[in-house]
Amino acid sequence: MKRIFSRRNLLKLGAGAVGTGIVTAGVGSELAFPRKAVAKDDISPEQALQELMEGNNRFVKRRRKSPNQTFTRLVEIAKGQKPFASILGCADSRVPSEIIFDQGFGDLFVCRVAGNIATPEETGSLEFGSLVLGSKVIMVLGHKRCGAVEATVKGAQVPGQIATLLAAIKPGIESVKNQPGDKLENACKANILSQIEKLKTSPLLSQLIADKKLILVGGYYDLDTGRVTMVS
Repeated sequence: MKRIFSRRNLLKLGAGAVGTGIVTAGVGSELAFPRKAVAKDDISPEQALQELMEGNNRFVKRRRKSPNQTFTRLVEIAKGQKPFASILGCADSRVPSEIIFDQGFGDLFVCRVAGNIATPEETGSLEFGSLVLGSKVIMVLGHKRCGAVEATVKGAQVPGQIATLLAAIKPGIESVKNQPGDKLENACKANILSQIEKLKTSPLLSQLIADKKLILVGGYYDLDTGRVTMVS
């Protein structure tokens, strides 16, 4: 694969786009004028994943350290960010990433959408988080009793744009509909794996993975216990 994507090239693209007014002010300034933020800069992707899981373990055991949640930290990262991990999670209000992984300001780059689906917009955001901001791990985080997945399993007729969510989930859960066990749990986990495969079709993300600068994993959050378990 010809390596046409790099942080340097993207920064150049961002600078040019800012000059022509194409990129929005928020994204353009991050691309053209990146600033170093205090973060876990030197950890490996595997260490980043370990950091996430250790944080979840503290949460489950009610031993949260609540790191990087002070006003001092807020000021510290106001001019730049360097999150060590990205989360593609469900919009469900019961699954707040910074809390369940015991992290704080500037630690996580979080994208949330019902059903934790990898839409083009979510994928683009995660590309940005990894290539430009330096996130070392992307976790697709599904959860127990996901309403979007349940509606898809039941073939629910839904109004408006809600139907687009179900359409994005349906292909990924077809393979498990006749499997033994809890049908909804099977479907939720299958959806996580399906969205991971969608993200792998991104040339940017696949190159970072090949270069061992990024890992892409799946997590399943238990609403009853707070525990995140790996599914990939």
